[in-house]
Amino acid sequence: MTTPDAAVARKGPAARTATGRGSGLWRASMARSSVELKSFFRNKQSLFFTLLLPVVLLLVLGSIFSGTVPGTHTDFKQTFVAGIIACGIMSVSFNGLAINIAIERDTGMIRRLASSPMPKTAYFVGKIVRVVVTGILEAVILLAVGVSLFHLPLPATTEHWVTFLWVLLLGAMACSLLAVAFSSVIPNARSAAAIVTLPFLVLQFISGVFFPYSQLPAWMQTIAAFFPLKWMTQGLRSVFLPADFAVVEPAGTWELGRTAAVLGAWCVASLLLTLLSFRWRGANVK
Repeated sequence: MTTPDAAVARKGPAARTATGRGSGLWRASMARSSVELKSFFRNKQSLFFTLLLPVVLLLVLGSIFSGTVPGTHTDFKQTFVAGIIACGIMSVSFNGLAINIAIERDTGMIRRLASSPMPKTAYFVGKIVRVVVTGILEAVILLAVGVSLFHLPLPATTEHWVTFLWVLLLGAMACSLLAVAFSSVIPNARSAAAIVTLPFLVLQFISGVFFPYSQLPAWMQTIAAFFPLKWMTQGLRSVFLPADFAVVEPAGTWELGRTAAVLGAWCVASLLLTLLSFRWRGANVK
């Protein structure tokens, strides 16, 4: 019986080199992912503002608002929870990641990593793994709070759970790649939080997180429709809210196909922007 190693050996040096590079990239990516996760969970300040701030926001605002969404029998708190889950995913994947990269660039860490034997791809894989793990954790925490305190119904069918997963993962990927690209416009670590927070805060208010999307001015709806958060919130509403709630959506349906298309387009566009604009060296790094 021919072993995989023997088969590779017979194919010559080129195959052995490609195989070695592949296994080397895998090991480097896993090692970098481990470093990213340890660094995140050991930083208590980052842990609070990235993971727990959406929870605090959910607890405070969810305790204030009451009643049903006009034109439906759906409790406003349930729509709010769905929006906060999307907001929490974007907080982890966009805010946290963009600020983290800006700090690492400003301190020279990215440049040192780029100069090391580590494959550069491993740096980005480590960031994506960090976002996926923390994003899932964020979603689980917010779901637990929503179900236990605000009577959010869990998805009743396998189809709804599948929708929940692909909206979460595709949204996290789109926001992560956008964060990597956006980090290039941040001049230094000191200004990172302010520069990142402003667009994130605006998108929260115009994307249906805090208010029913259909009640927003038409021009706000138009602007929000260009960005991922609006489609993430709409996709999650389709998972957690009754089917008849779709009548108050702008199109009268959940538009899951369009949700996938927009989030996918943001993944591709943000990847291209990253390839064109990502800087391994900060302006103040010699």
